[in-house]
Amino acid sequence: MPEHPALSPGSQLGASTSLPGLTDSVDQLDEGYIKFHLHWAEDKAPSRTRTLIRWRNELYRAGLIGAYPSGIGYGNISVRSKDGFVISGSGTGTRKIASAEHFTRVTAYSIEDNIVHCRGPVKASSESLTHAAIYEAAPAVMAIVHAHHKGIWDSLLGKAHMTALEAPYGTPEMAFEIARLFKETDVETQRFFLMAGHAEGLVGFGGSLEEASRVLLELLRVWKRAEDSSLRS
Repeated sequence: MPEHPALSPGSQLGASTSLPGLTDSVDQLDEGYIKFHLHWAEDKAPSRTRTLIRWRNELYRAGLIGAYPSGIGYGNISVRSKDGFVISGSGTGTRKIASAEHFTRVTAYSIEDNIVHCRGPVKASSESLTHAAIYEAAPAVMAIVHAHHKGIWDSLLGKAHMTALEAPYGTPEMAFEIARLFKETDVETQRFFLMAGHAEGLVGFGGSLEEASRVLLELLRVWKRAEDSSLRS
């Protein structure tokens, strides 16, 4: 895969940048907490999730989706569907191997009213409004991955597109920030952004599950290469 346009040799992926107001720690007590009004209709698992499961499990193996030592899960993945989108369920980052039972269908939402409607065996991810905002802003986007990685996040902070520091995850404020990024920047071409107000938070997206996943896997590969180079120097 060719090197990502945001990761040219001059981008210094191995070097950290700090911004005023940021801390080095992740607020794990806040991680995974659903901040919107959720209307959940318990139902059978979504169909046709094989590709979704494949890429989710690969991202888990890479450490981009998973759980902290405290047991709190992180990361989520979705794909656009005819009536909305299918997304991994809240708290499923702890699952080493995902199955169809760990996904649900988001059938309606309102960013302004902070409401999500979902149907499936699990509650929709706490980042559902973030995914909804991207699908709304970019009709060509067919899949989205929200991952966590402290090294990548630290290294690209202040260098890549990012949402405002004061925009919390999973809120209308975050959704409005995403709309701003797509309107005012070339983030759709870059295919990823950082969540400045959500430590470690990365979002990749693309025209397929493979493309969205490989955007973040490529960021991980380049970060590891930079880390290895710094250790040898």
